[in-house]
Amino acid sequence: MSVARLVKAPGFNAAGTWSIYQSNVLIATLNVTQDAQGNLTGTASKSGSSATGTIDQGFVDGNYIYFVIPWSDGTKGRYIGSLGADRHLSGVSTDLAHPTSQATWNTTQAF
Repeated sequence: MSVARLVKAPGFNAAGTWSIYQSNVLIATLNVTQDAQGNLTGTASKSGSSATGTIDQGFVDGNYIYFVIPWSDGTKGRYIGSLGADRHLSGVSTDLAHPTSQATWNTTQAF
């Protein structure tokens, strides 16, 4: 699935290694690269699991962030979020195989 977007300048740089803390207790650590257009690439791993994934369809657009991670355990998570006034990211993740399975997420790292 392709995500159409009206491209704005990236409002922040999401590059680096950082963790997502989900309300369903999952913690994912991401190693992210961001280009000048805001496109995201990188890898991810789930804490307490051997599951890994590659960031797919990722981008930063203004203060908005979007990416999908197809995990090696067969799940596929979509992460949609935004940069808050506190410079932390937060949003909602959805298991694309089970769209009613959602969790909120946030970062402790400021961007």
